[in-house]
Amino acid sequence: MIELTLADLAGIVGGVLHGAADATHVLSGDVVVDSRLASSGSVFIAMRGATTDGHEFAQSAIASGARAIIAERELPVDVPVIVVDDSLRALTDLAREVVARVRSKGTLRVVAVTGSNGKTTTKNMLRAILGTAGSVVAPRESFNNEVGAPLSMLDITDETDFLVVEMGASAVGEIARLVSIVCPDVAIVLKVGLAHAGGFGTIEDTQKAKAEIVTQLPVEAIAVLNLDDSRVAAMAGMTRAKAVTFGFSPGADVRAEDVATTTDGTRFTLVLGQEKHDVQLGILGEHNVMNALASIAATRQLGVKTAPAVSALSAMKRAEHWRMELHHAPGGVTLINDAYNASPDSMAAALKTLAEVTRGTHRAVAVLGEMAELGEYSDEEHDRIGRLVVRLNIDKLIVVGHEARHIHDAAGLEGSWDGESVYVEDADGAYDLLRNELQSGDVVLVKSSNSAGLRLLGDRIAEVS
Repeated sequence: MIELTLADLAGIVGGVLHGAADATHVLSGDVVVDSRLASSGSVFIAMRGATTDGHEFAQSAIASGARAIIAERELPVDVPVIVVDDSLRALTDLAREVVARVRSKGTLRVVAVTGSNGKTTTKNMLRAILGTAGSVVAPRESFNNEVGAPLSMLDITDETDFLVVEMGASAVGEIARLVSIVCPDVAIVLKVGLAHAGGFGTIEDTQKAKAEIVTQLPVEAIAVLNLDDSRVAAMAGMTRAKAVTFGFSPGADVRAEDVATTTDGTRFTLVLGQEKHDVQLGILGEHNVMNALASIAATRQLGVKTAPAVSALSAMKRAEHWRMELHHAPGGVTLINDAYNASPDSMAAALKTLAEVTRGTHRAVAVLGEMAELGEYSDEEHDRIGRLVVRLNIDKLIVVGHEARHIHDAAGLEGSWDGESVYVEDADGAYDLLRNELQSGDVVLVKSSNSAGLRLLGDRIAEVS
């Protein structure tokens, strides 16, 4: 965080300073809401959650080095406490003011990204590309909600050139609130799909929520839109900003052709008007080509040249831990661990990648778990994935957990032979089955939502600690 006095901090968050403290004392440490992440000089914001109350962990944060607390009540601690009406609003107000102060110096540029799939990978690609042109702050892991995104914003300093903000949402209005904190110079919309459909309700509500990232942009901003997704392309008519498009469609401003995926990565030709550039990604999947196109389209608007952007993407070895993460496992097995998140679109994309990299030359094994947060669409979408597995000629399907059972049932209805699809109750059952069945040359995809826990199964197969 930038340097702020205790008096500044109290004024920004609309709080009252308690404790025997010098109001002119300067703070510049990290802002945290998890006491375990506190370090020397941190400001700890105590928040009440669904199952825990951060106020109970204030002393733990102080023991780890926190030197000020923002809380909704007075606390019996020996560091200054700023008491506010609402800790979440205090976090939001603090992030808004810090970004505004750094931006006022005239160097900070902000790029935001949203979409039903691909946000974290695209965020990492943006960080890699922008890192060739200046100092970059981007979220840790998937810090993209009403708490995580403001915390990421607070990592900036007066020396930061670029801020990347990942904007997720599970309901209409959440992205609008994040945009109100930091108005992006460039805003990317990747895709409108059924991720978190249980929260949004309908695909139209999902589109409305994702569009919030562009509807309030000023005329001088840039909206980077996926031309291949009709719901995203329609957002060009919902914003005052200039629209720049990406995709495989011939009319896209930044597009790809000649895509080829192997177990060594993904190759494609980048087309920019009359220019063509060969790109080799170390990341698997045609869907990650779309993320790369979005990143290049956005960073071009921020002044980054094509050659360093392509080099930065080529140097990336993985998207993120547990996201299309490639391992050469013991016994000659290739593992694709993509079990951090799953939606119908990302599940289908991962399966198509598995089919493409094997192409009859290797045995394709899919280990699939639940796609969470689909609400009323859950049975239908799990059914659709089971049928897709058969249509893609995946050699072996292992379905893990009761919540995913519709995948196994649908594969049988679609025509899988006896033994091609197997249902097991849990990850241990899947591991035991795989340990006995895997052969040299097999390519295994492990894919599920985070809640299913299969990412750890993937690590066991790859023998990653």
